Amino acid sequence: MRLRFHCQNRIGILRDIVSHFVDYGLNVARGEVGGEHGNAIYLHVPNLLHAQLTTLKPALEAVPGVFGVRRVSLMPSERRHLELDALLSSLSDPVMSIDMEGHIVAANRAAGQLLGVRIDEVPGLSLNRYLPDLDLPALVRRNNARVNGLRIKLRDATFLADIAPLHREHLDDVASLAGAVVTLHSADRIGERIYQVQRQELRGFDALFQASPRLASLIREARRMAPLEAPLLIQGETGTGKELLARACHLASSRGQSPFMALNCAGLPESMAETELFGYAPGAFEGARPEGKLGLLELTAGGTIFLDEVGEMSPRLQVKLLRFLQDGGFRRVGSDEETYLNVRVVCATQQDLPRLCADGHFRQDLYHRLNVLSLAVPPLRDCLDGIEAMAEHFIDRAARQIGCHVPSLSPAALARLSAYHWPGNVRQLENVLFQAVSLCEGDSVEPSHLRLPDVGEAPGFTGVDVDGTLADILGEVERRVLATLYPHHPSSRQLAKRLGVSHTTIANKLRRHGIGNG
Repeated sequence: MRLRFHCQNRIGILRDIVSHFVDYGLNVARGEVGGEHGNAIYLHVPNLLHAQLTTLKPALEAVPGVFGVRRVSLMPSERRHLELDALLSSLSDPVMSIDMEGHIVAANRAAGQLLGVRIDEVPGLSLNRYLPDLDLPALVRRNNARVNGLRIKLRDATFLADIAPLHREHLDDVASLAGAVVTLHSADRIGERIYQVQRQELRGFDALFQASPRLASLIREARRMAPLEAPLLIQGETGTGKELLARACHLASSRGQSPFMALNCAGLPESMAETELFGYAPGAFEGARPEGKLGLLELTAGGTIFLDEVGEMSPRLQVKLLRFLQDGGFRRVGSDEETYLNVRVVCATQQDLPRLCADGHFRQDLYHRLNVLSLAVPPLRDCLDGIEAMAEHFIDRAARQIGCHVPSLSPAALARLSAYHWPGNVRQLENVLFQAVSLCEGDSVEPSHLRLPDVGEAPGFTGVDVDGTLADILGEVERRVLATLYPHHPSSRQLAKRLGVSHTTIANKLRRHGIGNG
């Protein structure tokens, strides 16, 4: 059992506290001092039972300077270890800490995979086994400063190494080298990394498309809701960019500098989803890590948690989430300690939550808690008036990543894109154009470069806006007919012959709707 004592920082207070455990024959395995002014003492008493704590608590709180005693699930050092472990595990690059003899002190999972050993076998390994031609400790001593982009070869792969020296303070305030942290970046992925950096240059709402009036209206609504502290529910089909919108709302809020964590509730077993979100206490179940695990909620403290596909959440998790939304409290799996956090909840779904509530698959009270603020992301087929700007952006991005010239989008290809029904929405559009640029050997992307599978709803009149006048509706139907047929009859004369009307009539209609060369 782990205990936290809120107390004065006075000489002898630890001795006075520990003496009570001695009277019960209980061993104190570890102690730590915490708090901003050293006003908290943490003790790990492995064999202390709950009944014994109930008996001991009045005596412990009677110790002069002790203001309160309560159970905690983690010692401060254990929490720091878990946070560091979670951070390192999330990194895809190998990261190692070495001492000044060139031995590895600690490493993340990616480093263990690179070295070909289990993660628990990494500490103590000598880097000389893997880098016989490079004396890293000597390099650190010689530079005594950060080294970036050092090209090294390790296990037949080329990396660019960033080396940051670690210093320790002596009693005379003279710093000495204790080792270094080495981060390895795959040379083969540098181009991809540059692309990712370019992709993230525009952040938040500036990174979202507003070429279509419907998308521009959505962004205006989202900007108004972003600073509010209430839960936010984002509804939309797959591939519409719900997580991008959630991140933009987070960045535009007062929590923008705090963590943003995401969990996809679809496809996760209930037990895994629960431990991922809420964490678990030490030894909570067979196979659990002895130090326990922090959940995403705790790692997000002060920030925003994004729960994607919340409609797939199990009934048990719905109850725990409802409780957290009501008072900010929850219990880790296997723990009876209450944890309270300040985290904003943003959820997304492509399902009809009111229908799920009516069918008994989703809690009505949870739905109302989540639906305080709501945004509906339109599908791409309803925003085709902005597809040309989106396509040009994705073509430019793909060409930069591949390293080729930027091709133009031919009128026939644009017509093909405009006529397609886009079941995968913007994500599918990006993927299709990336593939098209990779296939394109000329100066323009043509319909033959567009790999558009005929899945989902059939193309045609899906999504036609029937709110306008008859002339407006017929005009939209006419535009879709012309956009659908033009790629197969890519001239006004061919299309006029196909539809049985005059060349002048078709030319005028193509020009009016901005299809082809008119």
